[in-house]
Amino acid sequence: MPTFAYQGRDATGAPVAGTIEMPSSEAAAAILLGRGITPVQIDVSADSVGSGPLLGLTGDAPMSTEELQLFSRQLHAMVKGGLPIMRALASMQESATRPGIARLLADLCSSLDKGRELSTALARHPRNFPALYVAMVRVGEQTGRLDEILKRLASWLEFERKSRERVGAALRYPTFVVLAMAIALVIVNMFVIPRFAGVYKSMNVELPWMTQLLIGFSDLMVSTWPLMLGAAVAGVVLFRLWRRSSRGAIAWDAFTLRLPVAGRILRHAALARFARSLSMGLRSGVPASQAAQLVASTVGNAFMAQRFERVRSGIERGESLLRACAATRVFTPMVLQMISVGEESGTLDEMLEHVADFYEQDVDYDLQRLSAAIEPILIVMLGIVVLVLALGVFLPIWDLGRTAIGRA
Repeated sequence: MPTFAYQGRDATGAPVAGTIEMPSSEAAAAILLGRGITPVQIDVSADSVGSGPLLGLTGDAPMSTEELQLFSRQLHAMVKGGLPIMRALASMQESATRPGIARLLADLCSSLDKGRELSTALARHPRNFPALYVAMVRVGEQTGRLDEILKRLASWLEFERKSRERVGAALRYPTFVVLAMAIALVIVNMFVIPRFAGVYKSMNVELPWMTQLLIGFSDLMVSTWPLMLGAAVAGVVLFRLWRRSSRGAIAWDAFTLRLPVAGRILRHAALARFARSLSMGLRSGVPASQAAQLVASTVGNAFMAQRFERVRSGIERGESLLRACAATRVFTPMVLQMISVGEESGTLDEMLEHVADFYEQDVDYDLQRLSAAIEPILIVMLGIVVLVLALGVFLPIWDLGRTAIGRA
């Protein structure tokens, strides 16, 4: 496992430095934050160059949200029942149906057997356990409320899963219709229109402009389809590479937030995740600055996450949560008002929970409205495409039939 050299500041602001053995810089940062150290710089130590991957687990697909939720609920039930953690993990390993999960649980048991805490063992697998998850487990270990923390984590993961499922369900129908329309257009232009074009040429008649346009576009596709296919594949690959970059992710997510109707849904969904996660962290005893930093990675939008990172910076400068959130310019007045009331009354976690509930219901309503608005738009688009194809293909036949009747 690689060793990282770090520089940071402790709770009093004094500079600290040292080394830590972790599988990734993200896991190292999570451990340091749990120790009350804010990392400023984390670099791979020269002595650790060449270290191999952790037990070959990096080749396995990470746990899905559903699997992580099931893991949390099972561990919560066993810990609440008084079962030792190592025995609980061993029992879960025996019942694991996926080999990758079984190896993961075996490594967790091995880490605990070597004297590591559960949070440290989880931090060795950042692809399976988010930094917020690890931080929450660490708080549960320190306060003796691990079973309660695991229950909250399971509820939080269920909220995340349902949020993504709702958005996916709303977009599934329009995506299917657009994809089917694109496939139909390719088939028509590649195979159907060329056959009609051959018939029209044998007639030696003047074709309507719409038919000429369809035939011209069909000829272009037939003659250059390898080039067009290559350009499309290259465009998709380049877009995905750009989308994965830090600057590209921020730019794309900022663009999606400006889309009509859909942008409002994405913004409110991000605010709901932020409020729910921050509420859970504060209620469990995670410091506000650390919770804000960890929560930023859970919102699912790089632009919003960048703005949420400023909340942590503001809190570390001594600002209140309200002032730090207002400075980001992404929170709605209602959220800011709820945060203000929560800070003044000492019920910030409850107020954030209410914010999350409100925006979750608002997202549900907007998704229903989006589905109702998209369906007639897609029907009109499909009707226009069918009308253009029908007129372009059958107008010459209609003109030819009318000419033949006139001559008769």
